[in-house]
Amino acid sequence: MAVTDHVDLNGFMEGVKKRNPYQPEFVQAVQEVAEDIFDFMQDKEEYHSQQILRRIAEPDRVVSFRVCWEDDNGNIRVQRGWRVQNNNAIGPYKGGIRFHPSVTESVLKFLAFEQTFKNALTGLPMGGGKGGSNFNPKGKSVREIMRFCQSFMTELYRHIGADIDVPAGDIGVGGREIGFMFGQYKRITNNFTGVLTGKGLEWGGSLIRTEATGYGAVYFLANMLATKGEDLTGKTAVISGSGNVATHAAEKIVQLGGKVLTLSDSGGFIHDPDGINQEKIDWVKTHKTHRRGRIEEYVEAFPGATFHAGKTPWGVPCDVALPCATQNELLGEDAKMLVANGCRAVSEGANMPTDLDGVHTFKHHKILYAPGKASNAGGVAVSGLEMSQNSERRSWKEEELQQMLKDIMSGIHNSCIKYGDQGGGYIDYVKGANIAGFKKVADAMLAFGVV
Repeated sequence: MAVTDHVDLNGFMEGVKKRNPYQPEFVQAVQEVAEDIFDFMQDKEEYHSQQILRRIAEPDRVVSFRVCWEDDNGNIRVQRGWRVQNNNAIGPYKGGIRFHPSVTESVLKFLAFEQTFKNALTGLPMGGGKGGSNFNPKGKSVREIMRFCQSFMTELYRHIGADIDVPAGDIGVGGREIGFMFGQYKRITNNFTGVLTGKGLEWGGSLIRTEATGYGAVYFLANMLATKGEDLTGKTAVISGSGNVATHAAEKIVQLGGKVLTLSDSGGFIHDPDGINQEKIDWVKTHKTHRRGRIEEYVEAFPGATFHAGKTPWGVPCDVALPCATQNELLGEDAKMLVANGCRAVSEGANMPTDLDGVHTFKHHKILYAPGKASNAGGVAVSGLEMSQNSERRSWKEEELQQMLKDIMSGIHNSCIKYGDQGGGYIDYVKGANIAGFKKVADAMLAFGVV
């Protein structure tokens, strides 16, 4: 077998940039993984000769399609939809569907790439994929959202299946949207199967799926603190976002004895020095989910808080931070500010919320820092358990699922330690997560030959 000349990291990344012009989010995601993987691959000729990282960084396929729908005024509207199927070496493609104006092919490729490693870390047989549309559900009526979801699924259904690709929800896609899409899939195919996760409990969904991503991020945070002989009791937490992940992360922090100081949305953040307790979290859930309100209205309900328009919460002194909103919300200067203000640990609830400068800052200062592919894997883990329940035509009790989620997050934490322990008491969780996820996918790819 011919031996391939080893390209260095810079040469590899130049190739990625050349093949993916105008896709900065995807290039950033590949760079973050490649920085760690190149050292790991140094003495492993089979990974080089079989071009494994090059193949993982090229999606199996990117499906793009037109989505036409009619609004309540009878106007024809046109959106673009995608499904990125990145890698199915260890199981069916698995990853969410996102409806948001910021959705582009680059964003979905980065998410599918990250999802490949995240799913591998769970220990469950799931490959990596992601999909979505630049459709904005905000301000749309329920019937408009239904018509869009049905039109979206009319195109998507030919590319998915319980043993092919199993989408879930994401930003802009909750239980309601999953229901509309599942109904359309069933109508078209006359097939009741576990083709989507995040379903309602009445028709194949799993308990604790709603809570899983936020809870999992906090379980991972607790595991990191435990390596230092600490827990969350009495610790202050700064959290971004105010959706499903953020509110459930806040809920679990409170349950474990911590004090949540902030939540945010695209308009700014609220700071409540008295702490955002369970009553206040419940208010936010109702206000944001059912009334589609803005976080700034929190200060009217709870006058002790302040609202900071157009800003992120990273300047608020805290013990721990959980970015739970969206990609690249925590920049290099924000990371420096968090460290300077005494932040000891960061657990990402969102996908790639920290930019590369921020990642390098956290690593340089050797704080406890969990990348999203490890710390926010709880959601897809319970989605994987939902797939298992659908296949077996059964459901598990909440306490069983809570224990499985804790065990999975603990297993991911242990994998990160295995490959990320740098000695001297420092664990590079980014390196550990990247290598552990890569090795599982890469070894499966080697077993299949050149496909």
